[in-house]
Amino acid sequence: MKKLWIIVLTMLMAMGILGCGSESNKAEEKTVASQEQAGTAAPKGKILVAYFSATGNTKALAEKTAKALGADLYEIRPEESYTSHDLDYNDESTRATVEQKDDKARPALADKNANISGYETIVLAYPIWWGQAPRIMDTFVESYDFTGKKITAICTSGGSDIGSSADYLKELAKGKAEWKQGRLFSAQASAGEIKEWFDGLGF
Repeated sequence: MKKLWIIVLTMLMAMGILGCGSESNKAEEKTVASQEQAGTAAPKGKILVAYFSATGNTKALAEKTAKALGADLYEIRPEESYTSHDLDYNDESTRATVEQKDDKARPALADKNANISGYETIVLAYPIWWGQAPRIMDTFVESYDFTGKKITAICTSGGSDIGSSADYLKELAKGKAEWKQGRLFSAQASAGEIKEWFDGLGF
């Protein structure tokens, strides 16, 4: 009888160990799956329109673009907002004029919380100031890693074209990304016009 009890206890202990091992394996598999999920790339087709607007014109274009493309919006905000006086083109001493003449000017961002890693495609939207993107855009593209992203640009202007503004941002941006030709739009551009242009980029 004693031998029988020893055999039964031995079998129960063995089953318990196997059970623990099974649970441990399940927990380990769950952890690995979570880690793999966390390391996956941004969902294919997910788009972010990141825009800077001082007067509202570019904001209107960015909002229309996001709606046309089914994209999310992120506002690039300076730590210190621009006043109408800051944007006076006729005054050489105004803030925007001084910044645009200085290649090294980097206005501070109000935050650096854009979820760049969560998007496959980034559309940068900005006004043209003195022939280039505002220096706050320089700060923005130097603040994030765009490795593996697809990037293009749209802009508004009172008279200038997009020119070399997007090429300049490409040179400053961190990480190796795929850049496509940007385009100037009016704030009144139709959603259809924007969608047609974007679809033609071949992203």
